[in-house]
Amino acid sequence: MAPKFGTSGLRGLVTELTEDLVRDYVTAFIAACPHGGTVYVGRDLRPSSPQIAGWVIDAVMAAGLEAVDCGALPTPALALASNNARGSAVMVTGSHIPADRNGLKFYVPTGEISKEDEAAIVAAIGTVTRVPAKGASRTQDASTAYVARYVDAYGDVLTGLTVGVYQHSSVARDMMVEVFTALGATAVPIARSDTFIPVDTEALDPETQALFAGWFAEHGLDVLVSTDGDADRPMVVDDAGRVVPGDVLGTLTAQALKARIVVTPVSSNSMVADPSFGFAQIDRTRIGSPFVIAAMEDAMDDDHDAEVVGYEANGGFLLGFTATAPTGPLTPLMTRDCLLPIIAPLAAAQAKGKTLSQVWDTLPPVFTAADRLQGIETENSRAFLAKLSSSLEARTAFLGETEAALDATDGLRMTLGSGRVVHLRPSGNAPEFRCYAEAPTRDAAATLVRKTLEKVQTKLG
Repeated sequence: MAPKFGTSGLRGLVTELTEDLVRDYVTAFIAACPHGGTVYVGRDLRPSSPQIAGWVIDAVMAAGLEAVDCGALPTPALALASNNARGSAVMVTGSHIPADRNGLKFYVPTGEISKEDEAAIVAAIGTVTRVPAKGASRTQDASTAYVARYVDAYGDVLTGLTVGVYQHSSVARDMMVEVFTALGATAVPIARSDTFIPVDTEALDPETQALFAGWFAEHGLDVLVSTDGDADRPMVVDDAGRVVPGDVLGTLTAQALKARIVVTPVSSNSMVADPSFGFAQIDRTRIGSPFVIAAMEDAMDDDHDAEVVGYEANGGFLLGFTATAPTGPLTPLMTRDCLLPIIAPLAAAQAKGKTLSQVWDTLPPVFTAADRLQGIETENSRAFLAKLSSSLEARTAFLGETEAALDATDGLRMTLGSGRVVHLRPSGNAPEFRCYAEAPTRDAAATLVRKTLEKVQTKLG
């Protein structure tokens, strides 16, 4: 499958991300989108990323702009640097997908590009006349300001906690140790890898999860944290050894920041609508940060001072207003962030004298689970969903029970007569088929996902 835009950036096989293709996309981005005269360039730790980042820098300079090489760093750290400088950015990353794939994420001076920007970039490919001038390049440390953002805002709120940092090949692996140490915790680095490991924080494989209990026992951990490859998604395992879903972290973070408006995709846990959280407005969108950002911007257009946040089911958190943290302000950061939805819930629990598991156990009893089938081509997934979409009888036969409601905002989200939810959706940029489920217990949600994917596997082979 040729590289194309999905829910978050351009992705494809490394063999298809050729120098010419990368140059064409970067040149089209510069021609089609605001850039502020400067393009910040970052990358993750997969083997192909340094070379691709070099091609991006060359393309920026060939367009007559200044290229700022920030090296390997988290995507939100790169976005923060370019946003503060009113410049643009390109992050070379394939996020959580395997190392044989990679991609590009584009940022304008105000944050992530929109779907309209994506269309403009595609339309501009091959139409740009090269400029005679040659731009400049320089290097810059963009990580220090990102670390300071959270250390300044939260102080030593995590004093007394022992935090395990599952390092694998996250580009934030050393930074996380630095941040949690500065916040007063004892940070324990665990399982650093010299080989790129595609950790999907939204669908952790059983082999990885099986390691967690041993790490907690060996190191006396209170919590285990990590991120995906480019560090725009959090992973948190609580003191009871349970992986805390990203949408639970998102809800707790929104509550801790005293947000009034919450924007999140239809795949997120519906507990966010419970009156106990006190949110004034909940907006549900299609899956993907561009859709979340668009709805956040709509809220801010209606009210410039809107206290609005957004998050995805994977936990990537977007801050749309200047929030008050324990020791300082947090300025807006309109891109998925991994650190805020880890730090804010832990800090709130500490302030209450509770563990994270105790806080989670007091929340409304709505639980989600998610997993995926790999190696399922998108065309096959879409054809299967098209058949289900066209017939209530087909859905009833597939689900094995009656359907109470159907939401086709993004894929098929089917509410069953029992109140449980099954949400099916093909990946937009990888040969994967995803299933999300919601039920009154953790086990019921996990079982529903497993059984549903078994049915899908039988259908799609």
